[in-house]
Amino acid sequence: MNLDFLHPILENFNQKDFENKVKIYQENLNKFNKIHNLTQIRNIEENIIDSIKILSFFDFSKVKNIADIGSGAGFPAIFLALLLKRNFYLFEPNPKKAAFLRTIKIECDLPHLNIYKEKAQENKNNIKADIITSRALMDIKPLIQICKNLSSEKTTFILWKGSEIYKELEGLENKDYQIFENGFRKYCILSSSKAT
Repeated sequence: MNLDFLHPILENFNQKDFENKVKIYQENLNKFNKIHNLTQIRNIEENIIDSIKILSFFDFSKVKNIADIGSGAGFPAIFLALLLKRNFYLFEPNPKKAAFLRTIKIECDLPHLNIYKEKAQENKNNIKADIITSRALMDIKPLIQICKNLSSEKTTFILWKGSEIYKELEGLENKDYQIFENGFRKYCILSSSKAT
């Protein structure tokens, strides 16, 4: 896995440790997938790079709380949590996927990772996120709506999107955005124009 792009971004990047934890992730995913069919993803390495490539485009140094919506098998949040010592809050209502994420938290020793088997709109712990991430879960407008309890005017959304992103952004009010491209992937960084 070519992770050269991380070395100038992360001061204390330990590639060997990261690769060992990726191996633990893959072993557990294979085990869970045989029983529960968590994901159809076959090219894990490509999806890991897709998850962490955002570090090339966005500076997480002042971020404290990151909420990930519809975490599924852990893309992108697990791999960001392996690299960033921030508070991560993963919202995954599916019991089997939430159980898998809890296993990864323990096996990869990620004490800063918090798993909630609930929908983001429930937010029973009243978390306020600096960053909300989501990968191809739903269109932008309904996503912002379900995250109302998690976000404030200072919250930035970082969304992993495809070619439909421009259509989804049409008519979106009070938001500034930047889009960074990496192959087919469009990383959309969306912030409130009122906060700037």
